[in-house]
Amino acid sequence: MAAAIKQELLRKLPSIDDLIKIDIVAAWLQDHPRTLVVNCVRDAIDSLRQQILNDSTGRCGVQHISSEFILGIVQQNLCERTRPHLRRAVNATGIILHTGLGRAVWPTCVVDDIINDLKGYVTLAIDEKTGKRCERDTKVNNMLCELTGAEAGIVVNNNAAATTLVLAAMASNKEVIVSRGQLIEIGGSFRLPEVMELSRCKLVEVGSTNRTHLRDYEKALTENTAAVFRAHPSNYRIVGFTSSVGVEELTALAHEHDLPMIDDLGAGALVDLADYGLPHEPTVQHSVQTGADIVLFSADKLIGAAQGGILVGKEKFINKCRKHPLYRAFRADKSSLMVLERTLMLFRDREKLNREHPLYMMLSLKPDELKQTAQQLCDAISKASGKVAAAVIDSAGFLGSGSLPMEKLPGFGVGVSVDGMSADSLGAELRTGEVPIFSRISEEKVILDVRTLLPGDIDAIAKTFAMIGAAQ
Repeated sequence: MAAAIKQELLRKLPSIDDLIKIDIVAAWLQDHPRTLVVNCVRDAIDSLRQQILNDSTGRCGVQHISSEFILGIVQQNLCERTRPHLRRAVNATGIILHTGLGRAVWPTCVVDDIINDLKGYVTLAIDEKTGKRCERDTKVNNMLCELTGAEAGIVVNNNAAATTLVLAAMASNKEVIVSRGQLIEIGGSFRLPEVMELSRCKLVEVGSTNRTHLRDYEKALTENTAAVFRAHPSNYRIVGFTSSVGVEELTALAHEHDLPMIDDLGAGALVDLADYGLPHEPTVQHSVQTGADIVLFSADKLIGAAQGGILVGKEKFINKCRKHPLYRAFRADKSSLMVLERTLMLFRDREKLNREHPLYMMLSLKPDELKQTAQQLCDAISKASGKVAAAVIDSAGFLGSGSLPMEKLPGFGVGVSVDGMSADSLGAELRTGEVPIFSRISEEKVILDVRTLLPGDIDAIAKTFAMIGAAQ
């Protein structure tokens, strides 16, 4: 674009003062802080100015200089800045515990139950009977002990914190024995060797990557040994020529030498996943029953509550962790504890758990139910827009968040394509709609797996496809 034309367009850009005098902007000023509105106006003008300066095609013409056009941009900016970024999304990936989408969906009955309580004060750290202060997680720990058979428990803000706390409290300046095959790294660069270093304990590696025997642990015992540690390989599997030592044998060895056995279970199953057609996962109850002194696990994976890390086990060791200074830095907040307590209550009744807990509802879905839902979704998309090609297909999801990483969950989904639009472009349109929709892409089709859909999601998906079709 010629320099003279650019200069003429730049001179026609309205000023901020002129724009904020327009009635619609005055209305925005009634609902939003003046600074925010003015910044949105300024950014819209600056953006258009930059487009004019960078334009070499002549597409940025005088029609873009109108106040109406600029205020349209301002309104978009204002909506973007005032809309919460953490909001409802549709999970059509088939990954039940999707880390990017908040992992477990909280049970509706739990959310409904805490809404009113969260509007006021709560009995977080006070005993109603005596009126005296108490530990904030006492009420939750009573439920943990009931479900696991442990003597005591505490809750911190995630399982990484639980691991750091127990090592710092139990083994500072001493040795902890761990199999080389269990020196895990999980998301966020959490590496067990580095956590041990941070906790000021010395890592003693035993065995090999794929095979560790009880005699390897026995040989590593010294007068400076503080604990025997087992870490569950949450997000990977070593297969083939392998060997590992069970919690029963490790516990017996540790107790023979008056040492605590620490069992980090990662996801933390409170029910046998084999009941849902999945491979058996070690349960918290089993570790406690075999005598493990401290058992660590997540609150937001297989329990499906808010983010948290849970420690249960022998009272004397749990109390030692509670008295450590890191406990205060790691402890959970009131909302997390409220969600956890109410979610744990569902585990008292397996039928209620399968009926009301989204995680276990999704695991309990039968193939014919999934296929029926996929057909409903396919029909809704086809009805929303004739420009969208949709078909029911086989699909496989995963439990997610490092839980059973090799196990697929066979099911059904809908494969979708739009003429003239790549699968990547269509996926982006779905993610950036009014309700973000997250899908998978395979063989140049967008795949919407129905296992992870919730009530209302089919309508949201159909509405989005209607808008995409209308824009084509």
